[in-house]
Amino acid sequence: MTSLSFLSTLRPEAREAPESGIVEVFNYGRGRQGLIPLWVGEGDLSTPSFISEAASAALAAGETFYTWQRGIPDLRAALARYHERTFGRPFDVERFYVTIGGMHAIQTALRMIAGTGDEVIVPTPAWPNFAAAIEVGGARTVEVPMGFGNRGWVLDLDRMFEAVTPRTRALFINSPSNPTGWTATRDELVAILAFARQNGLWIIADEVYSRFFYEGIRAPSFYDIAEPEDRILYVNTMSKNWAMTGWRVGWLSAPPELGQVIENLVQYSSSGVPQFLQRGAVTALDEGDDFIALQRGRAEASRAVICDALAATGRVRFARPAGAFYLFFSVDGEPDTRRLGLRLVDEANVGVAPGDAFGAAGKGFLRLCYLRKREDIEVAAERLVAWLKR
Repeated sequence: MTSLSFLSTLRPEAREAPESGIVEVFNYGRGRQGLIPLWVGEGDLSTPSFISEAASAALAAGETFYTWQRGIPDLRAALARYHERTFGRPFDVERFYVTIGGMHAIQTALRMIAGTGDEVIVPTPAWPNFAAAIEVGGARTVEVPMGFGNRGWVLDLDRMFEAVTPRTRALFINSPSNPTGWTATRDELVAILAFARQNGLWIIADEVYSRFFYEGIRAPSFYDIAEPEDRILYVNTMSKNWAMTGWRVGWLSAPPELGQVIENLVQYSSSGVPQFLQRGAVTALDEGDDFIALQRGRAEASRAVICDALAATGRVRFARPAGAFYLFFSVDGEPDTRRLGLRLVDEANVGVAPGDAFGAAGKGFLRLCYLRKREDIEVAAERLVAWLKR
């Protein structure tokens, strides 16, 4: 049997799952001597020792057996405490379900509400995994391009609402946004929620970057305005705030009435998150606020370095991001950013991601992750500025 014959027997949704444009550049530049890697969405700090030690102690204590599908009670309680501190009000522990990273939370949310023949609205540019997760599950992604101009990135709410059809099941809102840094205002969230209520739609709220916000302690959230009966599924992860990308621990926040359904979906997809990893997550949530502040401060300093340096060249267009830790920029005279990303590896020894990996609205842009020590960003800025002046 040939490779083509094997492929022809697969489900179309699996066979047609797109390759990641981010991973393409990553693989191309992997291992280059002296390259500064700014292509993927993680910083340069490893997980703090106080978190790793808690996981190691649990591992040494033999916490290696099957565990609660919803997450260990201690972690669910820690998630409730973290949300209470962050949002200033009580949270029911039964809202929280532990997943294998944020991606598993997204897939679990989508499995509950969207399948074959359904549609999910996604403002773009957007992290490509959103659309891929929607379409691998058999639903269809409906992209709503954001506008880019003097006011930066703008989501036209009327345009998004007009994209809704009888097949629409959900609005996928990522704020602060990967890759643009766009952050919804409270008024925008109010309007989106009112529309969803009126039309019986779910909202999938990806607020992973809520603590990476440069105009306050945290970004505006649907938690600020939602009522218990609202159809909102919040997806989140330990990866960004606590430098735990490789741990693959995340969570889904949902109405407690969905608890048994979520438990079933976790059972049939992962059978739960390793208990010793969850112990590390408990410690991160309870003791990691200072580390989050450190991360945000490093990001803000590096944001200033890269934005100021590229703006001074006169060849780069971007909006200074209000949140997250990415700069999404275009270079005059360089429309093919997939090719440009590969060239910058060879010609500037800097790794960035091509914007067309983030949907049609990202065409002509590049994404750069600046969550690194200032010295690295200064060197990357010098290399990019020198390349732009050639």
